[in-house]
Amino acid sequence: MAYNEHLADRIRRVFSEKHVAFEERRMMGGLCFMVDDKMCIGVNKDDLMARIDPDVYEVALKRKGSREMDFTGRPMKGFVFVEPNGTDVEKDLKYWVKLALEFNPKAKSSKKKK
Repeated sequence: MAYNEHLADRIRRVFSEKHVAFEERRMMGGLCFMVDDKMCIGVNKDDLMARIDPDVYEVALKRKGSREMDFTGRPMKGFVFVEPNGTDVEKDLKYWVKLALEFNPKAKSSKKKK
């Protein structure tokens, strides 16, 4: 299992409830949900990955189950991993989706310009 399909389904439902248009892409061994052509939230194994505002990053890291996202040996500020115990309750999952969606309009797109 590359990523938790149940968690991905739960994220899809939250996006649907909020009427958020999104695209799914497989990347980094998991599934990424793109909003406005920008990485917003994803699933890596059993963890949620959220791209959040760097201004709320330190506060968010104090929440249950959250930790720095670190693929390369250096934490990526503005990206967090959240373990299942931080997303198993629906209101906790919605908190992370809300943070990611709030930051999305300010996030830079990695899409290459033509």
